[in-house]
Amino acid sequence: MARFARLTVLNTMIEVGLVPVFHHGDIDTARSIVDALSRGGARTIEFTNRGDHAFEVFSELERHCSEQHPQVILGVGSVVDEVTAGMYINLGANFVVGPILDRRVAEMCNRRKVAYSPGCASPTEIALAHELGCEIVKVFPGGLVGGPAFVKSVLAPCPWALLMPTGGVDVTEESLAAWFDAGVPCVGIGSKLVGQDLVEGGDWGTLEQRTADVIAAISSFR
Repeated sequence: MARFARLTVLNTMIEVGLVPVFHHGDIDTARSIVDALSRGGARTIEFTNRGDHAFEVFSELERHCSEQHPQVILGVGSVVDEVTAGMYINLGANFVVGPILDRRVAEMCNRRKVAYSPGCASPTEIALAHELGCEIVKVFPGGLVGGPAFVKSVLAPCPWALLMPTGGVDVTEESLAAWFDAGVPCVGIGSKLVGQDLVEGGDWGTLEQRTADVIAAISSFR
């Protein structure tokens, strides 16, 4: 069961502006990543459903968050079907993110009052996501569907849309400024933030500082 109410999750995504995205199959490494992200100021973190036994790692990671980082809102990403969504919700996922829009996932999440951010790449998909009750819609892959210009173009006729680009967002001030100037409330950042080199080297201090720098930059653009 989710530890956080859906409104709390959505408001925190917007307040902080950053949703780090990562996956790792080793629970000790995953804990270290979350520790560093949390120290850097991240409040919503997406663990992607990739690889064998990912749900087992997520289960342990949610326990770790509830005990060591009770302010951290852990969610699951890369969800494409309602069975997987339900399984992770039962393990404590506070939000669900997917690379695609799936009606049955939306229905499952609505039934359990869990935020769902589906991946959309067109105004029609975004509108359908709104009809299905999705508040923050993931624009994916953000860089390939048109980048910040795509967001700005969608918001012109649909200013009520809350769009979270993932894929194509870098940790540089130039990249972040372009997206937030276009009107996004938050961004998802994966390997550009949780770099493989940092993880393999156990450089948690750099990951913490990079996270803090991104959050500070986002705050300055608002």
